[in-house]
Amino acid sequence: MAAPGLIGKALHGVQQHVHAARGRDPATADVSTPEILATWPGVQALLAYRLAHRLDRSGVRMLPLVISYLSRVITGIEIHPRAVIGEGLFIDHGAGVVIGETAEIGRDVTLYQGVTLGGTGFQAGKRHPTIGDNVTIGSGAKLLGPITVGHGAKIGANSVVIEDVPPASTVVGNPGHAVRIEGRKVEGPDADWIHLPDPLQDAVKSLSARIKELEKQVADLKGEEPAEDDHPEQGPRSGRSPAGGCPHSAIGPASRSPVCSASLTTTWRSITGRWWSLRPRPAS
Repeated sequence: MAAPGLIGKALHGVQQHVHAARGRDPATADVSTPEILATWPGVQALLAYRLAHRLDRSGVRMLPLVISYLSRVITGIEIHPRAVIGEGLFIDHGAGVVIGETAEIGRDVTLYQGVTLGGTGFQAGKRHPTIGDNVTIGSGAKLLGPITVGHGAKIGANSVVIEDVPPASTVVGNPGHAVRIEGRKVEGPDADWIHLPDPLQDAVKSLSARIKELEKQVADLKGEEPAEDDHPEQGPRSGRSPAGGCPHSAIGPASRSPVCSASLTTTWRSITGRWWSLRPRPAS
């Protein structure tokens, strides 16, 4: 009687992973279920993990680690058999993903390639992150140590996170720090990494505005006309989002976009040049 129950659970698990892939990967639109099972490394790695995890919990020695090793060789994804993973996890592309032994992942989480849920030392016990439900972690992000990522959080690509992340927040940078997107609550998987807040850009804009104000005050004292602004403020990008798809994402229209590195460098040079021209000079 136990065998039919195990087979039913196994088939249910396969259906869950295929459903998660179809729901979060547009490339599955015209692909059959056998093709997904045969060619999607994220799905293959999770199915291998489910088997290895069940064997490990049953007290089987060595075989779970062998399955994990073979899965890493074939898919490029390393998941320790003792990690705890909820339903609905989707690993997109998956190359370089590492999920450590004491990591815990909630329901409906999305990981992109190069994500690491790792430890920071050699101590025993809990040493890997705990990820809440409906979390999205961008490509190359590193979450290190026994931190907690709250429900609905979003981790920007290549962020390095070593502290707890509040629910419904967005984290960017190295080290990662929480920022907000115009007060909007981040919920569910969202691959638009283009319109994340940019604290550096905000700081440069604030500094530029202050320098313009000082220039105007100096010009008033000298009785001169204020200098023309040769670097007008850039507004939000228009048209299709560079992240693909329609211009408006699932969480609403993008209200801000980061300035490219070249433009940011030019703006910074302009600010430092203006400061140099306004610096106190010794009386001749």
